Amino acid sequence: MLSQLKQAWKLKDVRRKILYTLMMIVVFRIGATIPVPGVDTSIIKGMVDSNGLLSLYNMFTGGSFSQFTLFALGIGPAITASIIIQLLTIGFEGLEELQKSGEEGKKKINKYTKYIALALAFIQAIAITLGIVKSALISTSAFFIITVILTLVSASMLLMWIGDKITEKGLGNGSSIIIFIGIISGIPKDIISTVSLVKSGDVKIWAAVVLAVVILITIAAVTYIQEATRKIPVQYAKRVVGRKMYGGQSSHIPMKVNQSGVIPVIFASSLLAFPQTIAMFMGADAQNFVRTYLSTMQSPGVWIYRTLEILLIVFFSYFYTTVSFNTEDIANNMKNNGGFIPGIRPGKPTIDYLNRILSRLTLAGALFLSVIVMISAIVMFFMKIQITLVGTSLLIVVGVALELKRQLESNLVMRTYQGFLK
Repeated sequence: MLSQLKQAWKLKDVRRKILYTLMMIVVFRIGATIPVPGVDTSIIKGMVDSNGLLSLYNMFTGGSFSQFTLFALGIGPAITASIIIQLLTIGFEGLEELQKSGEEGKKKINKYTKYIALALAFIQAIAITLGIVKSALISTSAFFIITVILTLVSASMLLMWIGDKITEKGLGNGSSIIIFIGIISGIPKDIISTVSLVKSGDVKIWAAVVLAVVILITIAAVTYIQEATRKIPVQYAKRVVGRKMYGGQSSHIPMKVNQSGVIPVIFASSLLAFPQTIAMFMGADAQNFVRTYLSTMQSPGVWIYRTLEILLIVFFSYFYTTVSFNTEDIANNMKNNGGFIPGIRPGKPTIDYLNRILSRLTLAGALFLSVIVMISAIVMFFMKIQITLVGTSLLIVVGVALELKRQLESNLVMRTYQGFLK
């Protein structure tokens, strides 16, 4: 692996992408350490420590919310806007046509996504400023509150721009990279905290060992499933063009068990954070209701929250797979090039066959993601250990790391080098 890293670093294009990504990550981490002035962060930290949903939200922002830094809103508004646009694409033919109309259509879709993200950022900033952190503000004047709201919104838009630039000029998906960095930035703090709890006797050493084993098994299982692929054999008929014979070779269609990666987990977590935002507008009763019935650390909310999370993971797995893997286009391309699946007639029978396999693989992938989330959640719930790299966050970290590995491999393969990992 180290030798392949050296080869990648020697390539000017790959080195530029790596350095650009690192530069944007540095900008993100700098912004995550600059506090919004005039806010008592000790009060916010107390809220985060006592509220499971706020602690989950704080994790995705890389600790920015508890410190109430410039990036306290995180990348959440952009992700939620992306979910809304993808859902609207199904219901509105105009958006669907735009999505299929090439580069210009994608630019318009991205523009609409940014407008929605801006509106959501304003709603979320107003809700947080006038709801959760109002008691932590040193001043309640209109000018000061407007300044805090505009600061949060501007920083959120800057973070979305950073994500877009990483996607465009760097390595990996920008939004995923930002969430990835935010999660792993909390690992040193979690290790120190867990060691302190073990030393003080609040947590038994066997509990910490069990948690570490669960994390290692989860990493291995996620890696295995993320890389697992079913290969559908394809045979191409022989045809004569002039004096030459074409076709006759065999190929395959790779269909991944987890076609959608960690996108369903990110979408589900972002959507479940939305009730918290709404509750901020509705006063203490609504906030207590959400805290009780959508908690991640106390009963009965933890079971309701995890059940909804599983349902959303399954839904977004099917939704994202349907959008990203068009079996009709694949079947038509095979038919036009003289290809067929042995034992299956071209046309609609091939489409039905591919849809049936895709549906089963998607269900297996979605159930796997749900099991990983639930096992980690149960371990944390009964052992009373609050740690970042477990469950949802661990799925995201491993998934993003594997995607980065694949992108590096593709860059090396295109330049006739071997893969990044043998």
